[in-house]
Amino acid sequence: MIKIATIDLYNNERNEGMRCIKEIVSEAQVRNNETEITYEVFDTRFKGEVPGIENDIFISSGGPGSPFEGEGTQWEKDYFNLIQKIWDYNQNNPERKKYLFFICHSFQMMGRFFKFGTVNQRHSKSFGVMPFNLTKEGKSDNLMKELSNPFYAADIRQFQVIEPDKKILKELGAKILSYEIVDDNEKAQPALAAVRISEEIVGTQFHPEADPDSMLYHFKQDERKKQVVEKYGEERYFEMIKILERPDTIKKTRKTVIPSFLNYAIDELTTVMSNK
Repeated sequence: MIKIATIDLYNNERNEGMRCIKEIVSEAQVRNNETEITYEVFDTRFKGEVPGIENDIFISSGGPGSPFEGEGTQWEKDYFNLIQKIWDYNQNNPERKKYLFFICHSFQMMGRFFKFGTVNQRHSKSFGVMPFNLTKEGKSDNLMKELSNPFYAADIRQFQVIEPDKKILKELGAKILSYEIVDDNEKAQPALAAVRISEEIVGTQFHPEADPDSMLYHFKQDERKKQVVEKYGEERYFEMIKILERPDTIKKTRKTVIPSFLNYAIDELTTVMSNK
């Protein structure tokens, strides 16, 4: 049996992310129908539910607001404690590892935990279907090598991870896989968009789980539309909606990143089990 746990950091806010994650896991269950794969959601930020180390694969979701909002709370202490347990377990169990994927808000929490960059508020809110650059390491990474460069993904955030600490990245053996592409009129350094901590632990600032339906849900919100139109203009707003339907943009990212993470983790876990 392989146990997959999703860590829900949406704080009881209505969202499309959890639906998308569940659908991707369901697809992985169908692809690997010879393996018993269970799936459970833990409402960590709102109810304080934290999965145990007995799970094999963890997906930590996006969420609203600041990654510092939970400082000092019990759920955050338990959340960071779980990350530490997973890290320690992997250092001491070379045969069967634990796998962990961080998304958006969780990516910022990952930045705080591993301290590989500065986590702060973005110069302006980001919302829409945005292009991202792959680094040399990203172009060959198992999760992203099938993507174009640049590639498109859903980007919804007020915070960011910038100023990568090369010393800590080297100590961890971590690799930067992607950066955001900053608009010409925004005089700011590009934020980190994807970082691999180890073969088992990786995260993305963007939302790789997002599909066209989830983004159309956001685009129809008056506040979101106003935000995009004020920042980029109405033409860019409708252009983003058109981009959603292109098979080489958000659909490609949705079919590639997390499915590749799950396929790799499940393959590694089943190989270990079959060798016993």
